[in-house]
Amino acid sequence: MLSAALLAAGILAGPVAGPAVADDSIRADQWHLDAMHAPEMWKVSKGEGITVAVIDGGFKLDHPDLVGQFLPGKDFSGGSSGLGVDRNGHGTEMASLIAGTGRNRAGNGAYGLAPGVKVLPLKINSGSEGTVITAEFLDQIGQAISYAVDQGAKVISISQGTSAVTATSDDVAKINRILANARAKGVLVVASVGNSAQQGNIVEYPGGLPNVVGVGAVDRNGTVTDESERGPQVALVAPGMDVIAACTASTGYCKSHGTSDATALVSASAALVWAVHKDWTANQVLRVLINTAGRSNGGDGRTDGAGWGAVRPRVALTDPGDPGPAGVSPLPADAVSPSAAPSASASASAPVSSAPSAAGSPTDVAVGAPPVEPKAGSSSSAPIVAGVLAGLVLVAGVVFVLVRRRKSAVQPEAAVPLVPPHQPMPPSYQPPVPPEDNPYAR
Repeated sequence: MLSAALLAAGILAGPVAGPAVADDSIRADQWHLDAMHAPEMWKVSKGEGITVAVIDGGFKLDHPDLVGQFLPGKDFSGGSSGLGVDRNGHGTEMASLIAGTGRNRAGNGAYGLAPGVKVLPLKINSGSEGTVITAEFLDQIGQAISYAVDQGAKVISISQGTSAVTATSDDVAKINRILANARAKGVLVVASVGNSAQQGNIVEYPGGLPNVVGVGAVDRNGTVTDESERGPQVALVAPGMDVIAACTASTGYCKSHGTSDATALVSASAALVWAVHKDWTANQVLRVLINTAGRSNGGDGRTDGAGWGAVRPRVALTDPGDPGPAGVSPLPADAVSPSAAPSASASASAPVSSAPSAAGSPTDVAVGAPPVEPKAGSSSSAPIVAGVLAGLVLVAGVVFVLVRRRKSAVQPEAAVPLVPPHQPMPPSYQPPVPPEDNPYAR
């Protein structure tokens, strides 16, 4: 009832985090790791030598599953609490999904998809310490991106966003320049596309900006989730339902869903591949992730729901194929502009097919369709920026409510109000067993 009331009021549109996972073995409940063949991949790569910057609202730096995984970070939020305070647990979850070591509970804690990665924690004001207008939000993200690039991060993971368009064209032009600079310096920026498909499917940012890899979510049956936004900004999808990770709840673990989780997993996938192919550029790493993504039978292009398909780092590691030209981006040139707002009905949920590709197995995720070949000149950002600015001229100054692609975790010791997305879970939580005939079957 509270969730419905707040959504009706336009206060929050986000995924659900259930904060009370109390099983003795957290790893046993992390179905997404088995679906993505993590134990098999870890024989080849754990992401060693790769830094992934995570831009979020704070981090529990002393969580047992994350001790030793954080590099010295920086707080751009302007608040007084500091980098190590994560009032809703979201940043801790994202770091855990990427680089958790599972050391807690005698090695049965939460593992990240790339446990060899080092996380550069960068804090922004994601709403936990007050309201941020879009200009401030974009500015903090821009500062964090620039810092991450300067610190040598190869991947920047942003599971944050807003659909508000109150920034001026100058504000957006500034972050577009920052994103273009990151791309020019060989950094891969990955961002969630948002969880508001059923609340208007309004394009969110930075996930809808040029030079960003937009990520949607699929469930354990391989279907694009109802909440995952649709549109040309979606490049890839990854698991984003019943995902368990470390957080700031009293048990130390949370179950959640949303494009935030999926973004962390795509970021980790890129790190796994890059750790093996250190001479590849960001364009080549992304192209291989796209070319090896799971997709349905007979597809001849991407879909607005699943992009080019579900990321499959196992296939990208074992049979990457030709990484293509180093200097050409596989992303299309016609990125989403702030004036675009694809409707929720523009693309139906894309079911996953269990039909294996030449490089995959029946248990690999298979969504969407094969990627199109990179277009000549698709790496140029000039026409994209112009389109974004032109769209902003029409909508600048219009005030929308800040919409965050975050999953808040319970933080009772900080007396944070129990607002969506929170659903207490029974202590004996057991994840549902997927049907044997779907691509996430173990």
